[in-house]
Amino acid sequence: MMKYSRLSKEQFEELHQEFINFLATQSITAKEWKELKKIHPEAAEEELDIFSDLIWEGVLNNATYLENISPQQLFLFKVEEKEMKLIVVKTTKKGIDITTTEGYQWLQKNFASDDVEFFTSSKLFSVDKNKDIFSIIKQGAVITKGALYNFFDGIVN
Repeated sequence: MMKYSRLSKEQFEELHQEFINFLATQSITAKEWKELKKIHPEAAEEELDIFSDLIWEGVLNNATYLENISPQQLFLFKVEEKEMKLIVVKTTKKGIDITTTEGYQWLQKNFASDDVEFFTSSKLFSVDKNKDIFSIIKQGAVITKGALYNFFDGIVN
């Protein structure tokens, strides 16, 4: 049973060499892989799922910052050892959409104004830290280098 989600066709294409190496660790040659897909498609599907989970596990182990940007709010996450910290930057100004270039530039100039609010919180991880991180990604967050988190962390702290 899969822990995360299957990689997309594009992701598999990008990770073609890694997948070949993965099959090799399972002692599956290219010829055997073709046969497996034809004769035992469910076994081939299982291999795709196992590989997907391995890739996700590696990605999630290395994720330190995530962000989810909506028209009025920035959700900025920092993954620490036992907890995830969150900074929410929210604009109350009508007509501003920070997902657009203009709206984002407005936020950069006006983050100290009364039209911008900040909230912070932290949450302990469940027993499965990576699943907690993955659930935030499934909700639309992307892994980043943390520039926005660190910028706003300097303002709120």
